[in-house]
Amino acid sequence: MRIGIYGGTFSPVHVGHVAAAKAFMEQMWLDILYVIPTGVTPHKEMKGDATAADRLEMCRLAFKDMDGVIVSDLEMRREGKSYTVDTLRELYHPDNRLFLLMGTDMVLTLGSWRESEEIFKLCYPVYIRREADKSLDDQIVAKIAEYNQKFGKVVRRVTAPPIDLSSSTIRAVVAQGRSVKGLVPPAVEAYIKEKNLYTRA
Repeated sequence: MRIGIYGGTFSPVHVGHVAAAKAFMEQMWLDILYVIPTGVTPHKEMKGDATAADRLEMCRLAFKDMDGVIVSDLEMRREGKSYTVDTLRELYHPDNRLFLLMGTDMVLTLGSWRESEEIFKLCYPVYIRREADKSLDDQIVAKIAEYNQKFGKVVRRVTAPPIDLSSSTIRAVVAQGRSVKGLVPPAVEAYIKEKNLYTRA
């Protein structure tokens, strides 16, 4: 089985996340894709007023029509901070191949993550560019070469038209009382309105 892992805060999940998930599944020939909203993330503070349950439900709504996608609360059930290496250990099986999707900022810092060597042993890292900043091209190439030399694995790339959109932007749009139509899946837009989320973001 070829199993993908796509983690994130997803507060809220938006059309860029969905597009990245589709490209990941198609280009890595995945049988299953786990979408895993973080519990307590070690990398950044959670902002806005969406609860863990809200973020999980928004992911379920966003991916409900995508075959092979499993939205998991695996990290939310874990006590303390969520580390990628722990999630990989939980999902690892010698008969399967794990593919871990990350964005540009993550691929540039992957070598400093907790037990980064173990991460490379457990999975095949994959990155996607969600921005079109050419100034980062050389940095990414250099980092991937460094990882290959240090860990003996090539970091693969999923190619897709960049969607330069962030959850923080969407939270700000909601807080300003403006519409997020077209920025998030329709069901997620309806959920944000129903629950009155991010009005204090």
